[in-house]
Amino acid sequence: MEAYADHPARHRVRWLARFALLWAVGIGARLLFLQAFSHEEFRDLARQQQTKLRQLAAPRGSIFDRAGRILALSVPVETVIVNPLQLPDRPLAAQLLARTLEIDEAKLRDRLETYANARKGYMVVDKGVSVEKADRLRQLGVDWIGFESNGVRRYPDGALAAHVLGGVDHQARGNAGIERHFEDDLGGYPGYEWVVSDVQRRSFDSSIEKAPQAGRDVVLTIDRRIQYAADEAIREAVASSMADSGTAVALDPNTGEILALSNYPTYDPNEVPKSTADYVARKNLAATDPFEPGSIFKVFGLAAALETTDIRPDTVLHCGNGTINVGGHIIGEAHGGFAYLTVEEIIAKSSNVGAVKIALKTGDKNLHDYLLRFGFNQTTGVEMPSESQGLIFRLKRWQPGSIGSVAIGHEVLTTSLQLARGLAAIANNGFLIRPHLTRARPLGEVTLRNVVYQPEQNEQPRRILRPETAMTLRKVMESVVLTGTGKGIRLDGYSCGGKTGTAKLFDKTIGKYVSRYNASFMGFAPVTNPAVVVVVTLNGTRQYGATAAGPAFKQITQTALRVLNVPQDLTDPAPAAEPVPERIVADVAVTSTPLKTPEAMQQEMEAEQGPATAIAVGPKLPNFVGKTARAVLDEAMQAGIRVDIEGSGIARVQDPPAGGRLASGQHVKVRFQP
Repeated sequence: MEAYADHPARHRVRWLARFALLWAVGIGARLLFLQAFSHEEFRDLARQQQTKLRQLAAPRGSIFDRAGRILALSVPVETVIVNPLQLPDRPLAAQLLARTLEIDEAKLRDRLETYANARKGYMVVDKGVSVEKADRLRQLGVDWIGFESNGVRRYPDGALAAHVLGGVDHQARGNAGIERHFEDDLGGYPGYEWVVSDVQRRSFDSSIEKAPQAGRDVVLTIDRRIQYAADEAIREAVASSMADSGTAVALDPNTGEILALSNYPTYDPNEVPKSTADYVARKNLAATDPFEPGSIFKVFGLAAALETTDIRPDTVLHCGNGTINVGGHIIGEAHGGFAYLTVEEIIAKSSNVGAVKIALKTGDKNLHDYLLRFGFNQTTGVEMPSESQGLIFRLKRWQPGSIGSVAIGHEVLTTSLQLARGLAAIANNGFLIRPHLTRARPLGEVTLRNVVYQPEQNEQPRRILRPETAMTLRKVMESVVLTGTGKGIRLDGYSCGGKTGTAKLFDKTIGKYVSRYNASFMGFAPVTNPAVVVVVTLNGTRQYGATAAGPAFKQITQTALRVLNVPQDLTDPAPAAEPVPERIVADVAVTSTPLKTPEAMQQEMEAEQGPATAIAVGPKLPNFVGKTARAVLDEAMQAGIRVDIEGSGIARVQDPPAGGRLASGQHVKVRFQP
């Protein structure tokens, strides 16, 4: 009985032994498979879980003015991070961090609790922490505080030259002005490092894959002192004339160097925009917003006449006693009318009828051709994004009355920067130059290395006027200041010439022009050998060009001549400022119902030219797909291509694809997968 009873037990033991043996064989086989046949695969999977390719920011290049004064630089800062899941005592951690970083302790404690409850293991405590504060945290000697080094962009002079410099976005990439145009150069090339983490995602080792390459510096043609004078002058002019906005451009007519470029409203690029008004203030009106120039445009019509007809400054023309009909389009004077005037008097007194008479003698084709010669209807090529080319309609689209409108600065759209370039050709004896904002090196003793410069900016100037024509125009424009609509805008110690302009604004709600103006003054000094050209425009004022823009022109020009150390050519001081009768300074271009409203022209310009688009530049993109991170980074850096990396392993997707070209400031995105 005992032997019989023991038989089932032995039977069960045998089966258990067989099962254990099979289980051991299975485990052994699995281990053999994992260790012998799948070792490399699982090693790679483990490595991908434990290692991560992290980008190292490159120090951004600095921006200097022409004398080597710093206008923009990157300051090293740190980002403080913690893992809320690993904090031994969250309230104590909040107290230590808040006290050192000078932030709200209660809010920080709540954030730590929120992240911990959500099982989030990464939290940014504070960005932009100074190196000094970060060092104080390191001295605490705790392992639960982490740091990420980066840089923050600083503009020491605040709003000075804000529209020239632009700014950077939250990713430290240029979003306007020089910062955006030279993004690839200023931004340098980021580096990359492999970071090894433990199971709790704590980093314990790292190795540099590619060291960051610092950005290059940019030296501007802007002079900080002249720029400051322009910023102040345009701010005061907008306030005193109750204008909506204003612009000022100061240019060296011989080299094309922009000495100052100012807009108002303005902004501080150190601050993040918080409202719609903040974004509006960032528009670079001098380069991006074309307008009807009004009487200031008469100078360019006279240039065409002097070149193509027998008209001379002393030629006498009958000015219709106040009105003229051009193709059914009535054009009149601002105040009263004139009978006979010389051509010089027509410009000095800004006679609308006289300007139309000059244009009619010139003819549609000659007038159109010379406006294009002066660079209107094309961008200047200045190193800033989104420049407008303005609008001069093709000749076949001119109506019978168009020549009359164009002669007095209507039915055309232009920017302050284009006006400055056009006037520079008169100031430099007939050469069309290319305005530019960068120099190869600063003036004086300051020495910089690795400076960005585009030599093609200094392309050979193109002659568009005979020297005698340019000299004649300068003398005619001097009479504007001495006896005409610019009377009273005299400089201390220097002769100057100029032209006023007052273009009525069109109110589309009532379908006619109203008594609000684009008021302008453009001029140069000294008359014989001009060293500086200045254009000032006030938008939406109720004052005439001389009254609204003249004082700003005088303030900017006087400062520029002093800073540039230009010898004085007059010994007598400028006469004391006296009120000038309205009938003298009035230079409004008066027309009947416009042939084309500014809004319609703007729409036609956008339809004809299309929206501003980024231009594809640089080498053709190589094919990164199928390559390792190291191979991609090496090839990208050799080709001068910026790469944004996602994931790890082998490159599987790139955007833009191989064979394409990058727009200015654009990066290639490459996604890596196992």
